Amino acid sequence: MSKGILGKKIGMTQIFAEDGKVIPVTVVQAGPCLVLQKKTEASDGYNAIKVGFDEIRDSLSSKPELGQFKKAGVKTQRFVREFKTAEVGSYEVGQEIKADLFAVGDKVDVAGTSKGKGFAGMHKRHGGRRGPMGHGSKYHHRTGSMGAKGPARVFKGRNLPGRLGGERVTVQNLEIVRVDADKNIILVRGCVPGAKKSLLVLKDSVKAK
Repeated sequence: MSKGILGKKIGMTQIFAEDGKVIPVTVVQAGPCLVLQKKTEASDGYNAIKVGFDEIRDSLSSKPELGQFKKAGVKTQRFVREFKTAEVGSYEVGQEIKADLFAVGDKVDVAGTSKGKGFAGMHKRHGGRRGPMGHGSKYHHRTGSMGAKGPARVFKGRNLPGRLGGERVTVQNLEIVRVDADKNIILVRGCVPGAKKSLLVLKDSVKAK
């Protein structure tokens, strides 16, 4: 990975291309992020930068967290993440990373936490099919067989009811269609995981390389 930025999901809208086609886009407030630390292969065993995003008051952070912000000489940040990069030398501690890190046409992988939907049945959670609705059938919306009788147990991986959503999801190879550096806004083609105001991580797309 060569570059990445933290952002916040604003919501979805649509824009019109030059040929008049409608493009569905997700609006992301990308940055500004602050560089908190530079990690090198000599000192840490790998090259990376640690960045913070979304300024908050000091009382919302722990003392160890406040220590790293004070050492970097920056305000307290809500989110802290690392980005592995071979270009550590091009960053300085305290430097601000803005939305213009990316350009129109760039392909990115966007990671976030999907919406939590609570406890869900097998049909909603895994897309299972229902039983027959006629001819006296009384098996319409149940889970189905638990497996063979012989082992006398349920094997791991069986599609069963349970908690749905609230997981880390990455959508790959999305195109950036517009960048507003002044407002730190990036428009990404298509949808991305997460609810409004949730944290997003934008990185160079692995598939595009």
